[in-house]
Amino acid sequence: MKKLLIWTILGISLIAFTGAGCKPEVELQLTDEKLLDLVQHQTFKYFYDFAHPVSGMSRERNSTLDTVTSGGTGFGIMALIVGVERGFITRQEGTSHLEKILDFLETCDRYHGVWPHWLSGSTGEVIPFSAKDNGADLVETAFLVQGLLTMREYLYESDSKEKALKDRIDALWEAVEWDWFTRGGEEVLYWHWSPEFDWEMNHAIRGHNETLITYVLAASSPTHPIDSLVYHKGYARDGEIVNGNEFYGIKLPLGEELGGPLFFSHYSFLGLDPRNLEDTYANYWEQNVNHTLINRQYCIENPKNYKGYSADCWGLTASDNHQFYSAHSPTNDLGVITPTAAISSIPYTPEHSLKAIRYFYYELGDRLWGDYGFHDAFNQSEHWWADSYLAIDQGPIVVMIENYRTGMLWDLLMSAPEIAGGLQKLGFSY
Repeated sequence: MKKLLIWTILGISLIAFTGAGCKPEVELQLTDEKLLDLVQHQTFKYFYDFAHPVSGMSRERNSTLDTVTSGGTGFGIMALIVGVERGFITRQEGTSHLEKILDFLETCDRYHGVWPHWLSGSTGEVIPFSAKDNGADLVETAFLVQGLLTMREYLYESDSKEKALKDRIDALWEAVEWDWFTRGGEEVLYWHWSPEFDWEMNHAIRGHNETLITYVLAASSPTHPIDSLVYHKGYARDGEIVNGNEFYGIKLPLGEELGGPLFFSHYSFLGLDPRNLEDTYANYWEQNVNHTLINRQYCIENPKNYKGYSADCWGLTASDNHQFYSAHSPTNDLGVITPTAAISSIPYTPEHSLKAIRYFYYELGDRLWGDYGFHDAFNQSEHWWADSYLAIDQGPIVVMIENYRTGMLWDLLMSAPEIAGGLQKLGFSY
C-alpha cells in the first residue's frame, strides 16, 4: 500500500486515497461543515476547472470533451454562485466565466429561442442527442434558464459591468418562445422541435417528474407565456399526476409507483423553493421528502438482494451503470447506487444524507472519490465502479448542499418577479 498523504486546503484536512482498492490508513473524521465544504469544493471544480475552454459551458461528461450540455450548464451557473459565496473563486472570476458562457449562448444554435440538449463547445453547432433530436430541447432550456435567472438575481444592479450581464440574461430569457412549443395551441408543451424533422419526436411534456420548472418558466415568461390551462391539462393531466398511495407506510402525493428516480425531486427544485410550495395537487415539500424516504426505504428493504445496499448506502436515480446508462428507480433497479441521489436530497433528509456522504467518503472513497468529487455511480454486485462524471449529476450536489446550508439558490430564484407572477398564475402558494 502506498503511503497516505495528508494536506490542508481551505483549512480542511484531506485524505489522499492512493492505490486501487486500498483503504485509507488514517480516517480523519471531518465535522459535518468541513465535509460539506470539501464535497462542494471538489465537485465545483467540474464546472470551473473542467469547463469547456472556449465556451465556458459545462461538458456533458468527462469523456466527451467537446460536447457541452445546456441543462448541465444551467446547473453549473448556479454552482458558480456557490463558488463565489464559498470563496472557491473570486467574484471577478465568476462574472468573467459567466461572460464567456453568455458570449457562447448568444451565438450558438437556437430555435425559436430554445437551445439544443447538446452543442459543440468549440463551434456552437448542435450535436444530435438522438437520430431526430437535432434541434430545440425545451426541458434542457428550462434548466439553463433556471440557472440564468438565478444568476441574474445574484448580480448587482449598481455595478455597471454586472448590470450589463443582467441585461444580456434578460435578452436570452425573453427570446425563448415557450408558447410556440404548444404546437399551435394545444393544451400541453412539447419537448422537442427540429428544423429537419419538425415535431416528429412527438414528446408531450407531462408530469409528475423533473419538468415542473419548464411549466413554471413558461407561465412566467414576460414575452411568450403559456396559459394556465396548459399546466393543468398538460403537466398535471387533469389531476392524474396525483398518486396518494402509501409505500412503506409513507404517503406519496404525486407521481408513479414508488416515486421514480430521485432527480424528479432535484432538477426543478434547484431554484424553486419547495419548503412552502403548494398547488391544487400537492405540497411539494411533503412530496420531495416522502419521495426521498420511499427511495431510501426501498434500498434498505433491498428486495433484489443487491450487494451494498443499506441505510447508509442508498439512492436510485439516473446515471451511468455497468451496461451504459439508465434512469434507476425502485421500479428500474439494476443494483446501481448513484451518490448524487442521496447527497442532493440533503435538504429533505439531512441526517440520512449526511450519513450517506460519510459512508461514500470514508468507506468507499478509495474507489469513489476523485478530481471532481464522487464518481457517478457504482454497482457492487457487478464489481463495477464508474470513472465518469456527468454535469447533470454533479450540479445538484453543489446546489442542493447549499440550499440545505443557507437556502441561497432558492431565495435568489424565488425573488425574481416573473417567477412570483408565474407561480400565482398556475395557482401555487409559497
